[in-house]
Amino acid sequence: MATFEQSLQEQRVTVVVGVPVDSQVVGAIKNVDGRIDVLCHDPSLEPAARQRALAQAEIVFGIPGDTPAGLTELLRSNAALRWVHATNQGALERLRSANTTGEGHGRIQFTGPGGSHAGALAEFAMFGLLAFAKQLPERHTARQDAGHPMSELAGQTLLILGLGSVGAEVARLGKAFGMRVLAMTRTGNGHAPNVDELRPARFLGDMLPVSHAVVLALPLTEQTAGLVGTRAISKIRSDAVLVNVGHGGVLDSQALVKGLEQGQPTAVVLDAFSAAQLPDYSVLRSMPNVLISPHTAADTRQENARNTELFIANLRRYLRGEELVGRL
Repeated sequence: MATFEQSLQEQRVTVVVGVPVDSQVVGAIKNVDGRIDVLCHDPSLEPAARQRALAQAEIVFGIPGDTPAGLTELLRSNAALRWVHATNQGALERLRSANTTGEGHGRIQFTGPGGSHAGALAEFAMFGLLAFAKQLPERHTARQDAGHPMSELAGQTLLILGLGSVGAEVARLGKAFGMRVLAMTRTGNGHAPNVDELRPARFLGDMLPVSHAVVLALPLTEQTAGLVGTRAISKIRSDAVLVNVGHGGVLDSQALVKGLEQGQPTAVVLDAFSAAQLPDYSVLRSMPNVLISPHTAADTRQENARNTELFIANLRRYLRGEELVGRL
């Protein structure tokens, strides 16, 4: 009987690119091995044609439609599927919430961007803090001086909720700006680089009143869902800036609106929302002290290149029958 490695050497491997990419990415995937056939899940194709392409996939690079329902349907309809790679953090969170039980469970490997997005998201968090410290919104529209001096990040206290790859990078950058860095994790155990004080989640109410900047870098779990709600927002300083580069479900948007209307916090920077996108009718869109990114802060040229390199390195491992790096 042929081994898994021998069978891989004898058969074609179909990779479906499920998200928009440039031709260089497609070419790089094709050049990995002569056995690879690359199909594109082109949004301009008719739905039936897109489904035919997906039905042939052994590997999918980028979750089509970026929805749990789309992934669930893919798992249900494609018995040949063996590996799905999420290309961004939003897709990764949706992959986690998709129904991967049943027929697809066990036979399909899932990988994601790992920590490759940490630098981009941490830079965006610091940009948000700098934007309001330097009065970017006011000075962007004002023809004359904004009327009061700018502030500095140095000497301010930065609170980071979550110390995964993103939170750890925010801590490093915050410390480089001369900030005092506090961090909250579930247990608060141990010590972390660039963190002056690490506390467990139960002390959130004590840390918020002393923090000039609050950065959310948490995934969505049963413990973190709605963590920053009415009670937490009531503890935030009136001069604090709140940034969310974690999962949108961690932050209660209705409580946030009420807090902003009452002056707590003074400003908000959002790259994540409880829904896939912030609704057009959301009052947050019209607030002058709210900066919004449509969940694209990690979508940089460098991040996309790193993610493609990660996928290609794993593709070579897959063809050799080796374990994939970064499996979920």
